[in-house]
Parts: sequence; structure tokens; C-alpha cells
Amino acid sequence: MKKNYGPIILIFSMLFVSGCTGKGTVKNDSDSHNDTISVPDTGYTGIKQYMSRQLLVKEVTFKNGVREGLMKSFYQDGKLRMTFWYENGLREDSSRWYYPEGQLFRSTPYKKDTIDGTQKQYYRNGRIKAKLNYVKGLRTTYLEEFTRDGKLVSGYPELFVNTRDDYQTRGVYRISLALSDKSPKVRFFRGEFSNGLFDTTRCKMINTLNGIGTLDLKKTGTPKAGYVGIIAEILTNFGNNYLVYKKIDLPYNDLD
Repeated sequence: MKKNYGPIILIFSMLFVSGCTGKGTVKNDSDSHNDTISVPDTGYTGIKQYMSRQLLVKEVTFKNGVREGLMKSFYQDGKLRMTFWYENGLREDSSRWYYPEGQLFRSTPYKKDTIDGTQKQYYRNGRIKAKLNYVKGLRTTYLEEFTRDGKLVSGYPELFVNTRDDYQTRGVYRISLALSDKSPKVRFFRGEFSNGLFDTTRCKMINTLNGIGTLDLKKTGTPKAGYVGIIAEILTNFGNNYLVYKKIDLPYNDLD
């Protein structure tokens, strides 16, 4: 007897099409979900609060989806911790950090999202603790630190230099660097200040171990500068970087 397989084939065809359609729907939903979560606050205007474990962490002011105006962050007890001012998504004016008790700790000036100007630090009693200067995000050598009773701090460590001349035997002239107080809280760089600014991209860090920096200059046979510039970045007791420059004259003109 001849069997009719037409209905069976039709059913399998429908199931196959249905299964393929189902897979496509899941993929499209996943892509749609990813696209949705990757676009934060598009067009939002107002103040948005950010929470962590039911605690207010910060408040950010938006205009058309871009940070515009005051941003605040808070300590766990709800007291003000820090403020930034934004214009068209960029930090401007001065940011301010506060002690947990509410007194101003630090004020940092910004221009177009970059530190620019004189940063000021304060004691809890309101007196100035330190002043240091930046230009377009780079430090200048200007630094003043003060004691709690308002006296200017002085007596920063000096940069000591020792040399070892193996030029004739090994073609090497070694320079050893250290601070006068033997502090290990220092980094040494080979280079110069760029228009009075400390630009680490234009300087080469010198290998330093336990506060001792070592620079081996080698004989090249090609005329070079007759000196090497050294910048010491010293971490002070107040947590700031004190910058010192020293020019070291070389006995040979082909060292590099």
C-alpha cells in the first residue's frame, strides 16, 4: 500500500523554520540589550544620584547628557568629600577636597580638564599647608610648605653626586646619585626642565635602589654634550614632590 508522507514532511519543515526563527530572535534581543546599556544618560538633564549599598556616593549634574555644573562626592556618613565644576563635560575652575569634619583640605585649579595654576593644601585649622604650581598639567619647580603655626619649611635635602672613571679601561663613566639625608623617597631622571616645567615624557628615569641612583655613561667616539642634567623628584614629609636640578660636567665629550 502506498504511504502518504506529505503531512509529515510539512510538519518537519515548519518545525525547522520555527527553530531558526527562534535563534534569530534571541540573538537580536541580545544585541539590542547590549546596544541599550552602552549608551549612558543620552540627553539627560538634571541631577543624577549614584548609590552604593544604599549610601549616596555622588551627585552629578547633566545637561543634554553631558556633565555641566557641580559634581559632589560624599563620605560614608553623608558628609561632603569632594566637588568638581564641569563645563561641557570638562573640569573647570577649582576642585575642592574636604576633611571628614568639613574643613577644606585641598583646592586644585582646572582649565579644560587639566590642572593649571596653583594648588593649595590646608590644615584642619584653616592655615595653608602647601602651595605648588602647575602649567597645563605639568609641575613647575615652585613649592612652598608650611608648619601648622605658619612657618615656611626649609632645609630640604641636597643632591649628592659621586663618580667612578673607568673610561680608559672599560669605556664607562659611572655617576652615583643620592640625597644628603639618605632618604629612599626619591626618583632620579636624566634630562632638563622644559621651559621651567617637569615633563617626564622628555626625561629618562634612572635606575634607583634604596635611594641610590646609578647612571652609566659609555664611550661613543662621537661628540656629545659635555654635561648631563639630573632632576631629583623628592617626596617630602607633607606628601608633595620637591624638584631639584643639577648639571654635572663631564670630563669627556663623547659620553652617552
